Amino acid sequence: MNERRMMEELWSREKYRVMYHSQAHYDQIRQTLKGQPDLKEIEMLISEAVKIPATPGSVRNAVQHMWGYFKKQADEEEKEEYRRLMDGFSSGSTREEDLLLFLRRLAEKYDVEYLLNSTILE
Repeated sequence: MNERRMMEELWSREKYRVMYHSQAHYDQIRQTLKGQPDLKEIEMLISEAVKIPATPGSVRNAVQHMWGYFKKQADEEEKEEYRRLMDGFSSGSTREEDLLLFLRRLAEKYDVEYLLNSTILE
């Protein structure tokens, strides 16, 4: 496998984990990938990003992006659970882990391979 393909596969697995920790790094990596980076550079940027503590805003942003894979096919009960979890997260009664577990269950139910392969839901 060539290095470019390896970078693209790495990014597809890591993009939501990066977004979860740092929107700035997410944007920087996307911009860097438009050029001719090497694999080490992308690995370093990902490593830097995931060391940054997630903020409530970065968690919410990443969760909302991942929810986009389900919002049209989710049933009313799932939509209500999503709203309840997000409201709970905003008020401090829902943990980050609960949001990710919910998304993992939906990814499995709806067989969303892209998310199932994402490191954020491991």
